[in-house]
Amino acid sequence: MTEQLVNLALRRAGAATLADFQRENGLPQTGQTDETTEKRLLPLLLGYERHRVQRGDTLWTLARRYGTRVRAIETANPGVDASRLRIGQTLTVPFGFPVVPTDVPFSSELLALCVRGLTARYPAISSRPIAVTLRGKPVTLLKFGQGPRSVLYNASHHANEWITTPILLHFLEQYADAVSGGGTIFGRDARALFRRTQLYLVPMVNPDGVDLVTGALRPDDLFYRTAELIAAYYPAIRFPDGWKANLSGVDLNLNYPAEWEQAKKIKAAQGFDGPAPRDFVGEAPLDQPESRAMAALTRQVNPRLTLSYHSQGEEIYWKFLDFAPAGAQLIGEEFALVSGYALRDPAFQASFAGYKDWFLQEFNRPAYTVEVGLGVNPLPITDFPSIYAKNLGILALGLER
Repeated sequence: MTEQLVNLALRRAGAATLADFQRENGLPQTGQTDETTEKRLLPLLLGYERHRVQRGDTLWTLARRYGTRVRAIETANPGVDASRLRIGQTLTVPFGFPVVPTDVPFSSELLALCVRGLTARYPAISSRPIAVTLRGKPVTLLKFGQGPRSVLYNASHHANEWITTPILLHFLEQYADAVSGGGTIFGRDARALFRRTQLYLVPMVNPDGVDLVTGALRPDDLFYRTAELIAAYYPAIRFPDGWKANLSGVDLNLNYPAEWEQAKKIKAAQGFDGPAPRDFVGEAPLDQPESRAMAALTRQVNPRLTLSYHSQGEEIYWKFLDFAPAGAQLIGEEFALVSGYALRDPAFQASFAGYKDWFLQEFNRPAYTVEVGLGVNPLPITDFPSIYAKNLGILALGLER
């Protein structure tokens, strides 16, 4: 367990130090992590505890003990009979705080913890890996919803744009909670959206690259050293903060078969003709496991609309060459209205081989690249609240368009 995750768990426990946490939990006060301490910390990261029912337990007393709501316990345990709890029965009891943190850098490990926590709290959310990266990390798909139509949202194609990952995860958690309680999301009836639309999320397309940028991949790791050697050929690009590619040095959002040869020509002219921290298109379209899996998933899901999240410019891109699906501009204008972002065409040199470009070419349905935030990537996590507020409307409206 990384130091960042330990600190997150301690904050959730209200403990000033690890030794304090150990004392409060009857553990040896070493001030160091060990297997037993990590086992006690883990539920705080997952956001729930597994409780074995004892005599006198009710959902109300459990909710008080764990600082949560009866509805949250009922949601996490479909079919539980509140009037007939059985002694020895095991219940999933969510804590009273959200699973998804929005104030810390993300990593593939933190994503995996969030996925475990969300699927435990909300069993209607399912997850599965769609690919395995060079480093052996899963590219995870989350699904939530029913009905005949589907939408597909993705984030973190680019490693140093990892702030887009908690945007999708936080939205999913808020949406699932609204469905559970019969509430609304951005003024929309959440249960009606759930019954009508299947939401597919790939919140971290590039987990290897994200781990490099956020520090989860340590400098003594072989993959880190390999990336460092690649970066040495590009001294003008900050390392690791400027890294956008996967650990093979391929820019995943330039690896789709949408005028890929044109992208190759443009990027080679800029000096990116081999593995690089950014802008290398690969040796062939879809030659990377992450992009290949995204294309296969998209064909399987056959979505009505896609959103691809990136993190520079506060702009929304909606076209690729002459592909402008019926109604797409109107939807884009709605997205621009609720977010305050500008609806634009991308610059020529950034117009090819992206996921949005490929989807427009392949399906001729609405697809949008949403560029959040302003500044230098990676954007600071302190920007998250304002970014999320601007994007909630886009994410909610996408479910019904």
